[in-house]
Amino acid sequence: MEKLTLENAKEINASMVTEPGLLLHAANVSAAMGAMAEHFGEDREHWEAVGWLHDYDYEKYPEEHLAHTEEPLRALGVPEEDIRAILSHGYGICTDVEPVTNMEKSLFAIDELTGIVQAAARMRPNGITDLSVKSFMKKWKDKRFAAKCDRPLILKGCEMLGMDIKEVSAIVIEGMKAHAEELALTGTEGTHA
Repeated sequence: MEKLTLENAKEINASMVTEPGLLLHAANVSAAMGAMAEHFGEDREHWEAVGWLHDYDYEKYPEEHLAHTEEPLRALGVPEEDIRAILSHGYGICTDVEPVTNMEKSLFAIDELTGIVQAAARMRPNGITDLSVKSFMKKWKDKRFAAKCDRPLILKGCEMLGMDIKEVSAIVIEGMKAHAEELALTGTEGTHA
């Protein structure tokens, strides 16, 4: 394959990932990566595809995350730069592949960040549709909120990008807003019981 498309990524991911929470996470990260690509003037769909595929082996090998990614993806023809980007999101946790490109640094920074954005959006009547950065930052500062999301790791990613957490959050929120329906983040307004 010359280039990983979103369609390819969804197909490949579906062969390993069936858990609804992990599929939703893939969709969140994909949406955020698309927005980061636009910020850097890069190929939106390509970055979305990498985001969709980033946790390829997690459901089957949670204790050995990313140890079962490189060879299978290579065998499927996924380009080396995309495999490297996927491996780099585990830098310092479960891989020694340091994020160096904007794509790699973005994936590293936004992986955990999407979890906090999603949690914040779910607490609002209108979901993510009217979530502001200011409102999000209040949740960010509350260490008990979405406590499992690794804030120091997110900040390390932002630092790699040379960006502030507010700036990265704004991009991620906008990216996820564009996919609010798909991400089930439209809130309770307009829903009928």
